Amino acid sequence: MEMLDIFDEAGNCIGQAPRSICHGDPSKLHHTSHVMVFHPDRPALLLQLRKKDKVIQPGKWDTAVGGHLAGGEDFLAGALRELEEELGIHAEPGDLEHLFDAPIRNDIESEDTRVFGLRHRGPFAFQKSEIDEVRFWDFTDLMDPARHTSFTPNLVKELFRLKEQGFLDC
Repeated sequence: MEMLDIFDEAGNCIGQAPRSICHGDPSKLHHTSHVMVFHPDRPALLLQLRKKDKVIQPGKWDTAVGGHLAGGEDFLAGALRELEEELGIHAEPGDLEHLFDAPIRNDIESEDTRVFGLRHRGPFAFQKSEIDEVRFWDFTDLMDPARHTSFTPNLVKELFRLKEQGFLDC
């Protein structure tokens, strides 16, 4: 059984809880890292398509890399580990740029997230047990409101935050 560190609103670790009961429960606030992978040569962003049989938000497009931190792991270490596990990319701490913090509080998740950025064109050896597909999206496709129903709610918020910061030119 996977256990997650649980935090109070001040960021203090107050214990652990099984991953299976953490989502959507504000008393089980936990930490995650997301990595936005930008194509180095064109205005495009890599996204992953979640497996259709995933328990949480199946079959939706999400950040290229995202995951819960292991016990005692910091946000950057979690991002680097997830990048290697999910896309087969080995990166060093200086390769990732901390873009913003994203508190995610909704019925589906109760997470504090750090969002990092990386410029990388692949190849990607994605984790087929978790992901059905990865592909680069042009920014005009990303911002088309008709597509937002196929994006996870946190991804939509993160896309608008990236647009505000000038990472999405459209």
